Amino acid sequence: MATATALKNNTSFGIDGMTCASCVGRVEKAIRAVPGVTSASVNLATERAEVAFTTTSNVPAVIKAIETAGYQARAIGADVQEDNHAAQARARELVSLRWSLAIAAVLTLPIFIVEMGSHFIPAMHLVVMDYIGMEESRYLQFGLATLVLFGPGLRFYRKGVPALLRGAPDMNSLVAVGTFAAWGYSVVATFADHFLPAGTANVYYEAAAVIVTLILLGRLLEARAKGRTSEAIKRLVGLTPKTARVLRNGEAIEVPLEEVKTGDVLQVRPGDKIAVDGEVIEGSSYVDESMITGEPVPAVKSAGAQVVGGTINKTGSFTFRATKIGADTVLAQIIRMVEAAQGAKLPIQALVDKVTAWFVPAVMAIAALTFGIWLVFGPDPALAFALVNAVAVLIIACPCAMGLATPTSIMVGTGRAAEMGVLFRKGEALQVLRGAGIVALDKTGTLTEGRPELTDLVTADGFARDEVLALVAAVEAQSEHPIAEAIVKAAKRSSVALGKALDFTATPGMGVKASVDGRIIEVGADRLMTALGLSLAPFKAAAERLASEGKSPLYAAIDGELAAIIAVADPIKATTPQAIAALHAQGLKVAMITGDNRRTAEAIAKKLGIDDVVAEVLPDGKVAALERLRRDGVKLAFVGDGINDAPALAAADVGIAIGTGTDVAIEAADVVLMSGDLTGVPNAIALSRATIRNIKQNLFWAFAYNAALVPIAAGALYPLYGILLSPVLAAAAMALSSVFVLGNALRLKAFRPPVSNAARNGKAGDLAPALAS
Repeated sequence: MATATALKNNTSFGIDGMTCASCVGRVEKAIRAVPGVTSASVNLATERAEVAFTTTSNVPAVIKAIETAGYQARAIGADVQEDNHAAQARARELVSLRWSLAIAAVLTLPIFIVEMGSHFIPAMHLVVMDYIGMEESRYLQFGLATLVLFGPGLRFYRKGVPALLRGAPDMNSLVAVGTFAAWGYSVVATFADHFLPAGTANVYYEAAAVIVTLILLGRLLEARAKGRTSEAIKRLVGLTPKTARVLRNGEAIEVPLEEVKTGDVLQVRPGDKIAVDGEVIEGSSYVDESMITGEPVPAVKSAGAQVVGGTINKTGSFTFRATKIGADTVLAQIIRMVEAAQGAKLPIQALVDKVTAWFVPAVMAIAALTFGIWLVFGPDPALAFALVNAVAVLIIACPCAMGLATPTSIMVGTGRAAEMGVLFRKGEALQVLRGAGIVALDKTGTLTEGRPELTDLVTADGFARDEVLALVAAVEAQSEHPIAEAIVKAAKRSSVALGKALDFTATPGMGVKASVDGRIIEVGADRLMTALGLSLAPFKAAAERLASEGKSPLYAAIDGELAAIIAVADPIKATTPQAIAALHAQGLKVAMITGDNRRTAEAIAKKLGIDDVVAEVLPDGKVAALERLRRDGVKLAFVGDGINDAPALAAADVGIAIGTGTDVAIEAADVVLMSGDLTGVPNAIALSRATIRNIKQNLFWAFAYNAALVPIAAGALYPLYGILLSPVLAAAAMALSSVFVLGNALRLKAFRPPVSNAARNGKAGDLAPALAS
C-alpha cells in the first residue's frame, strides 16, 4: 500500500567489492546488526545500500560494519554533481579488467595450445615431445599458470580466501578454491608425483588458467553491461550545465553552476540549457522539456511561466529568477526518485534472497560430496576424476546470475520509464502496478484540464457572436467567479474589445447585471431569464444538448432581449480518450471519483467510456470510495493531482500523481507522471508488466541454469552416457549466464509504450474543444 510517510533518516551508501548475490545478503546482515538501523536494502546492480536510521550518527558505524564484512563503503549525498565516485570507480574497474584479461589471455594461450593441442592433434603432441619434452612442458605450464592465478587472478584470492576464512564464502571463494585445487594438484603431479596413486599424476594447469581467463572475460562483459543499465541516470546527470549566465550589476557573467543562488537573475540565449529552476521575468521563447516530461513538443514560456533546470531553450531569449538550486531542483529530485526506485527490492526478490543465503555453502558441500563419491566409486584414475568434477561443480555454480536477475531489470525498466516521463518513486510499485485490476481516476485536473473554459456560445437571431461575447465579457470582468474568468479569457483569445461596465450588481443564485456602452447586459441562470419575463424556448434544443453533455447553461439578455445561451465547463484533456481506450485494451476496469453532481459525472463517463462512476464525493470521502471499488481483493491504482487527492493516493495499492499537480499529491504517490498526461498511466502499467515479465525470465534461466548444470558438472550423465563437463566449459557457461541475464534486462531499453508521444500529439487538435457559433 502506498504511504505518504517517509522514514526520517535515510542514507545511501556506495559499496565496492560485491560480486554475487551472496555478497548482498552478507552486507545487509552486517548493516542490520548496527544499533539504530531500522531497515537496509542492498542492490548488486547499482552497488548501493539504502539504509534507514533512527539517527544519522550511525553512518560511521554502518561503514565500519560493511568494511568488517569485507567490502568498501562510503556515504552518498543528495547533490546531483556529488556522486562521480561510482562512475570513476566503474571506469577504473573496466580498465583494470581489460588489462587483467589481456595479460591472462596472453599467458593462457601457450598453455592451452601445448596441453589441449597435444590431446586433439597428434602432430602437436609429437612437436611438444621432440622440441620441448614432457617434463619441460609441465614446467612451462606451471610457470605460466602460476603467473595467471597470482597475477590477473589474484583478485579472486584476495576476496575469496578471507570470505572463506570468515565462514561466509562467496563467488570469489568458489573460483579461488576451484582454481587452486586444479593448480595445486598439478603442482604435486609435476614436482612430487610419487605422492599420487599410479596413473593419476595428470596436470590441469590449462583448466586453472582458462577458468581465470574466462571468468575475467565474463566480469568485463558484465561490468560493461551493468554500465549500460545506468545510462538513464547518466543522461539525467548530463542534462545539468556546468555554468550559468547570471546578471550581476546589470552585466551578464558566466559563473560555475555551484555559485548560482536562489533569487539570482539568469539570462538564457537561444540553444542554452536552463541552469536551475525558476520563473520567467522578461522575454519569451519555446523550451524543449522532453528530457523531463517525455513530451516532444516545445512548451511556450513567457513572463510568469516556470522553467526547469536541464531543459533546452529553442528560439527566443529571456531572463528568469532562480527559485530552486542544487538538490532542490526538479532534475535533482527526479534523479533521486530514479535512484531510489532502481535501488529498491521488489517482493519477487524475497525468493532469491532466501536461496542465495545458503547457496554458496550448499555448492561447496555438493562439490565435496562429488569429490568423495568419485573418489570411492569412480573409475581409474578415481582421484583425477574426483578432482575434475568437484572443480567443475565449484566453478559452474556461481550465483551471479541470480543476484543480477532482479536489480538489472529494475534499473533498466525504471530508467526507461524516466525517459518516458514516468517516475517510480517507490520501486515496489513497479511490481504492484502490474497486478492492478482497477484504475480509479480523479476528474478535475486529471481527466480534465482543471480550469473552466467557455465551450459553447450560441446566439439568437439578430445577435452577432463577437458582439455578445464582448458585452458579456465586459460585465463578467467585474466578477471573480471562475466562470466569469473563463468567459473573459475566451474574449481575449477572440481579440474582441471590451467596453467599460458601469453599475455592476450581482444577485446571489441568479446572476449579474451592468451597463456597457449604454446597453443593459444581464447574465445568469434560467431563473434570472424567467424573472425577466423572457422565454427560453428558442434555446430548448441547445439546452438539452448541453445537459446531455453534463454542462450547466447560462443565458445572456441584452436590452431586455434573450441574446445567447452560454456553457462554461472544465474541458476534457485532449489525450484522455486515448488513455482510457488504452487502459481498456489492457483489460483494466476504469472508474471515476468526483465531487460533481451525478448527472454531470455520468455524462462525462458516458462520453469517455468509463465503467464505474462514484459522484458527489466530498474530499474526505475519496478513501471510502476506493474501498467500495476495491472489492474481492482486486488491486487498485488511483490517479489524482490535488491536495485533496493525497489521502486517496496514499490509501490506494498504487498511487499515481499527475506531475503538474501539487507537491503534496506527488509526495503521497508511488508513481509520478511528469507531463501531466494521463496516457502515462497505460504506459506505466505496460512497462510494469514488461519489467516483471523480464525479471521472471531472468530468474527462470538463472535457477534453471544451476538446477540443470550443477548435476551435470557433478557427473550425473556419466553412468548413462559417459559425458563429463570440463571445468573449462563450466567456467564459460558460468560467465555466459551472467551476460545472458544482463543482455535480457537490456532488452527493456527498447520498450515501446502503447501510446506514443507522436500519437498523442497527432490527435490533440482533433479532440480540443471549440466554441460553437
